[in-house]
Amino acid sequence: MPRDNYTDALPSGEATDPAVFFSRRRFLKTAAAIGLVGSGTTYGCQNSGGKDTRLAVPFARPDVFPAKRRADFKIPSGIDATITRRWLAASHNNFYEFLPGRAGEVWKLAGDFVVEPWTVQITGECHKPMTLDLDALFAFAHEERLYHFRCVERWAMNVPWSGFPLAKLLEKVQPTSHAKYIRFITAMRPEQMPGLRGSPGYPWPYHEALRIEEAVNELALVVTGVYGEPLLKQHGAPVRIIVPWKYGYKSPKSIVRIEFVREEPGTFWQIQPHEYGFLSNVNPNIPHPRWSQARSYWIGRQDEWFPTPIFNGYDSYVGNLYPDEPRTPQRALHPGDKAR
Repeated sequence: MPRDNYTDALPSGEATDPAVFFSRRRFLKTAAAIGLVGSGTTYGCQNSGGKDTRLAVPFARPDVFPAKRRADFKIPSGIDATITRRWLAASHNNFYEFLPGRAGEVWKLAGDFVVEPWTVQITGECHKPMTLDLDALFAFAHEERLYHFRCVERWAMNVPWSGFPLAKLLEKVQPTSHAKYIRFITAMRPEQMPGLRGSPGYPWPYHEALRIEEAVNELALVVTGVYGEPLLKQHGAPVRIIVPWKYGYKSPKSIVRIEFVREEPGTFWQIQPHEYGFLSNVNPNIPHPRWSQARSYWIGRQDEWFPTPIFNGYDSYVGNLYPDEPRTPQRALHPGDKAR
């Protein structure tokens, strides 16, 4: 299948032969910072002589990737549908466990992060609690979807994610009738994630949540791959969630635990209650206290702004879930106000 612009590569002279890589990996079982990537990208490791490894995939799953593209999931109408170059998408990320306080070159700090083996524990209000390893996650039928992604900081990108509907996971574990919310908890490894040591004031581990009706929406995706390969570390390897109608922080990375709960749980960014609420839908009518959300810009192209559509353009998929979502401009919140 056409790979669009998947093959944009790093500068030449930075590759490690794949046969050498896998031989070394078998010998150095903890060398999770190195990995195989597909045609047109690089092979390498974070600490191999200063080589640029931002496209280094931590393990290979040739039986899963590339997954077949779902053509019916398109970039919303009115938005430039050009796929963001994968080199660019891998260069600027928000992942506070590695780089607290801002987005940036997370890939430079993730070399020691071990993502294989990995397990996700599923507990709480479900009939079939279980622990899934990577083999079990990759056993789900995978597909690729091209989604428009919007960060609360206003930058946007179009990314081909691979994975399976979150609804399929719910079918497997069978939430009880008492389960009203699903909570996600991410990895917390200070010895591998330098941002944890540098930001003790945050309520670690990172945790996010969705309503059950949001989780079963057809857009909600359990993601294990990006650009036709397994997830990169800076993208949230080995497993994350994507809910494209919400700001990026609602799509937690590197998940280790999932809980089904009765009451609305707190979320990580509610430490700033007048800035980040539970819903956090992309909405140009609700300004951030410190900036307008009415416009977005393409990652790496700060001079190319465009109007932000409500629900990030996915109104036809999710608008019915939020009958009271503001459709007219609102005032910015102030301390003491509570965000949606």
